[in-house]
Amino acid sequence: MAYNHKVELSKPERFTGGHRLCAGCGAGIVCRAMLRALDEDDKAVVCNATGCLEVSSFLYPYTAWEDSYIHSAFENAAATCGGVEAAYRALKRRGKLDETYKFLTIGGDGGTYDIGFQSLSGAMERGHDMTYFCYDNEAYMNTGIQRSSSTPRFANATTAPTGTESVGKRQTKKDLTQIMAAHGIPYVAQTTFIGNFKDFHQKAHRAIYTEGPAFVNVMAPCPRGWQYSPELLPEICRMAVETCVWPLYEVVDGKWYLSYEPRKKLPVTEFMKLQGRFRHCFQPGNEWTLEAAQKDVDERWEKLKERCG
Repeated sequence: MAYNHKVELSKPERFTGGHRLCAGCGAGIVCRAMLRALDEDDKAVVCNATGCLEVSSFLYPYTAWEDSYIHSAFENAAATCGGVEAAYRALKRRGKLDETYKFLTIGGDGGTYDIGFQSLSGAMERGHDMTYFCYDNEAYMNTGIQRSSSTPRFANATTAPTGTESVGKRQTKKDLTQIMAAHGIPYVAQTTFIGNFKDFHQKAHRAIYTEGPAFVNVMAPCPRGWQYSPELLPEICRMAVETCVWPLYEVVDGKWYLSYEPRKKLPVTEFMKLQGRFRHCFQPGNEWTLEAAQKDVDERWEKLKERCG
């Protein structure tokens, strides 16, 4: 699909301004870009798991959503969307609906990697024609920045704090994108906001218009949890890609494709130094954390390149 930045930006907004998301938050950008990837004549049903996005974008009687919107529980957004999609197909078979609807689910990493994983896995296995978007901000931001299975190793979180006896979270980040690819679904992708949004837009469009279940994992930084100034959002996303902390790739019908390979892979410190949650890693005596983080990124990157051929 040819991408025309000017044309895409001229589309009417389907996620409006006036919501209560923080300045510099990635979740709102995910929503705007996700809905912009829809063809203009198609309608959407959006199922949103409880979290930052839900409490900030849909506070009755106010809403930032132009499309049909369902607020589900924290743990069952994918099941909710799957049920609605099944009802839609039944009505279409009976000739009671002519309009084209697309079914989108969106949740943060808490409601996707952890609490909602069983719901997500089940919906993907059942084969519902729906797309799940995860805005991955790497912690339970809505309830106080507690660590999740998406939180990277050494990051500071309220339930994995730094101090004299701790250097933050001890465990490595769960690789949910590869776990979803292991489900054997038609389309899986990993992306974020860099450049002119071309990568995000193309992957979102492919996912939405792929028949069957699809999953898109989007790095969506959080200024409060990651401790950065709002204007650094694009630079943090760019550094995540250029350091290979967050590689861009997709899996189409079981085939792995690398979307972008940096000309010169930058050290992981270029990503970490932009965020206060890693500040302790740069203190004397903690050099080993930077070395360990680099080793982990290098190993994962080499394995991904091998899978992508």
